[in-house]
Amino acid sequence: MAIAAPLKEKPVQKPGTTVYPILFIIGICHMLNDSLQAVIPAMFPILERSMSLTFTQLGIIAFTLNMVSSVMQPVVGWYTDKRPRPYALPIGLTASMLGILGLAFAPSFVTILCCVFFIGLGSAIFHPEGSRVAYMAAGTKRGLAQSIYQVGGNSGQAMAPLITALILVPLGQFGAVWFTLVAALAVMFLLYIAKWYAARLGSLAQKQGTQKKAAEQNSSVTKSVITALIIIIFLIFARSWYTSAIGNFYTFYAMDTYHVSIQQAQSYIFVFLLFGAVGTFLGGPLADRFGKRVVILGSLLCSAPLAILLPFAGPVLAYGVLALIGLVLMSSFSVTVVYAQELVPGKIGTMSGLTVGLAFGMGAIGAVALGALIDAAGLTPTMIAISFLPILGILAFLLPSDQKLREWHS
Repeated sequence: MAIAAPLKEKPVQKPGTTVYPILFIIGICHMLNDSLQAVIPAMFPILERSMSLTFTQLGIIAFTLNMVSSVMQPVVGWYTDKRPRPYALPIGLTASMLGILGLAFAPSFVTILCCVFFIGLGSAIFHPEGSRVAYMAAGTKRGLAQSIYQVGGNSGQAMAPLITALILVPLGQFGAVWFTLVAALAVMFLLYIAKWYAARLGSLAQKQGTQKKAAEQNSSVTKSVITALIIIIFLIFARSWYTSAIGNFYTFYAMDTYHVSIQQAQSYIFVFLLFGAVGTFLGGPLADRFGKRVVILGSLLCSAPLAILLPFAGPVLAYGVLALIGLVLMSSFSVTVVYAQELVPGKIGTMSGLTVGLAFGMGAIGAVALGALIDAAGLTPTMIAISFLPILGILAFLLPSDQKLREWHS
């Protein structure tokens, strides 16, 4: 009781206080949730051999996972903006747990798609509500708070190569059953988060009501807001298609080009995702200090030459290039979410669901398109073609500055 009291009372008395215990717990839950999702692409080499799946079929699996999450996230965010549901968090993870359990025993391609659907649905429920919890606990450090939350997810995704090498290669498809324990742990953590969340609904509603009224009074900036959102969509497209290509297919590129084993090829993805998690964490504090627009712009433009270099790097240099790309490119991930939240105040869940959901959705479309392109044109030409995507980051020059956002909604 002595521990719970400060968590309840302190943020109410001091709205600017950052509630770090809640941020760390929701970050851990994000890591556990995304490690469940990471099982799917980690199983690709196993499924490709055991079920003789094509690259297009693997792309359809990734499409199902990411598209269900993408479509549902903005819907969940919009609904919970109007009617918050704290206990949706543990319910969502329970759906993912059932999907993982079914995946371990799935006998066919169609069954795998059904299991992946449940995992995607659980993710769609978790992400906008998890982002809302991070926003509620952020105080004045919104960039840092989203970084703590998002780095948990990126860390979970970075586990995919380790999952493949240590669990799925020796145990095969059945190895996925062990991740039901991961899901159960996340559900227990989220029950605690849900209680904290429920205790904050009054203050959250009051804050969102104030922001909504301010936004309505600034109707003259509506066209500018829409333009900025369209630019954000293009930037998410560039980042998501590129990371989808690396996360889903660079394993096969390394095996084909460098003639390495599955375990060795997975080490390249691990480096990319690990440093991507580091970049995600660093992006938030940098945005708090230098501005969100600056970080978004620098993230994509600085990673562009590295992406172009990657297909021509050797098996050793590729580790360093992938590390730098992950570090720089992913530094804008959490920053994009916070930028969208501040672009449309009072719609925290909707904007979180839209930006993160778009990232999943664009990655889903990219997985199918890139898989089909690889089947048609080959691995190397595809990897060279996608390396130019980060150049689209130049569009960030057109985004309103952080100061302009504050003027719009002051």
